[in-house]
Amino acid sequence: MKLSNYLGDRPFWRVTLSLALPVAIQNVLTSSFQLVDTMMVSRLGDVTLSAVGMAAQWGWLGFVLIFGLCSGMSVFVSQYWGVKDYKGIRRVLGIGLLGGLAFSMVFLLVALCAPGWVLRLFNKDEAVIAAGCQYLRIVCFSYPAVALTNILSVVLRNTERVKLPMYVSICTTIANAFADYGLIFGKFGLPAMGVRGAALATCISAWLGPVLILVFSAFEKNMLIGPVKELLAFGPKNLKLFFGRATPVILNEFLWALGILVLNIIYSNQGYEYYAGMTIFRTFSDLSFAFFVGLGNACVIMVGKSIGQGKIARGVADATRFSVLTPLAGLLIGGLTILFRRPLISIFATGDSLSQLTLHTALVVTVFCSLEQLLRNIPYVQVVGVFRSGGDTLHGMLYDLGSLWLVGIPAALIAAYVFHAPFLVVVAAAYLGEDLPKALLCLRHFASMRWVMPVTAEGIEGLRKYKEEA
Repeated sequence: MKLSNYLGDRPFWRVTLSLALPVAIQNVLTSSFQLVDTMMVSRLGDVTLSAVGMAAQWGWLGFVLIFGLCSGMSVFVSQYWGVKDYKGIRRVLGIGLLGGLAFSMVFLLVALCAPGWVLRLFNKDEAVIAAGCQYLRIVCFSYPAVALTNILSVVLRNTERVKLPMYVSICTTIANAFADYGLIFGKFGLPAMGVRGAALATCISAWLGPVLILVFSAFEKNMLIGPVKELLAFGPKNLKLFFGRATPVILNEFLWALGILVLNIIYSNQGYEYYAGMTIFRTFSDLSFAFFVGLGNACVIMVGKSIGQGKIARGVADATRFSVLTPLAGLLIGGLTILFRRPLISIFATGDSLSQLTLHTALVVTVFCSLEQLLRNIPYVQVVGVFRSGGDTLHGMLYDLGSLWLVGIPAALIAAYVFHAPFLVVVAAAYLGEDLPKALLCLRHFASMRWVMPVTAEGIEGLRKYKEEA
């Protein structure tokens, strides 16, 4: 078989890069929100850095729930886009907007009314809780804005308008950096608010996102602009179809995020200096993960569009190419992260605000997790990029949750509380326990072809012909 069947030919790469790069850049910029916060907050010391990292986990849990909703939307939007069903896309957008705002408001109210309860999930140190509460009471008002930005962006990306979300992210990232610097340290004539300034800066830049998307969309006249009645033109039948496919994805992401929250509680109870080191690693780990988000999004658009049109063979061929590219990319990006680990971590080591234990933890975790990245992103692209674009939202949920809750979390608990193992061993037990069985199960399911489950009439007919020819 030709090498291009596995790695793609020139037309494949042209389309992939045009779709993946803007999304990857957008996610790099989005991740830089946390990077900028972490860099500047790190100057306030280990306690404050650890508190912000723990408080941010509550917002992250809500974000992952929104991501699940957006992934459910992608199943429909990408396939509807393949057959130019514009009313169907706007109907899905309306369902997504109502659901996203409802989810985000629940997390906002809990963070606003009970920030101490949220922080005590992670740590009992009163200094950490006090600093975290200051941050959480303000940053929670960014949650609805983040939900709106992601829901609007998923429609734009799946209708091949990938550059607009990227441009908006450039604007919001620049605004966040200036607001952070000004409000944390009292620059540009602004008050020095410390950790509360970091939270306020995040709120300001987050709300700038949906405002800019809608303003630019009004000029472009893209899929977001249309009659309001089309957003609300859904009935019980539409809701049943949507949530029949989307509910496994939403549950998948929420319960997976809840599992990661449990792991973070285990990590944080090993000591706040260890958790501060983990927070440093995650800031630039999220930047490298942005590439795989771009790759997964390109996979969703290309595979979902082909399957929606009934071009099953082309969709399967593209899915195979993405499945081969993912581990190769993991090897390359993981190697580069290890190579540049010391310069990356030194960004945070300004002055004497961070302990040597925090910096050493960041260093050793970076080496292990970068090596493990070869394995970790295989199931991500399979579940998010291949299975969901094909219409299969159930098997990814079973593999995700089974590997995490039945293997990864028990392995971490045993390592931490039975064997009292070093922090790195606890992290390694969690990562390998989750990722190894999940990667093997996902590759097995991909080979079975049972993930091809169209939602359009054209796709269903195309699958019937594909099976006859096979």
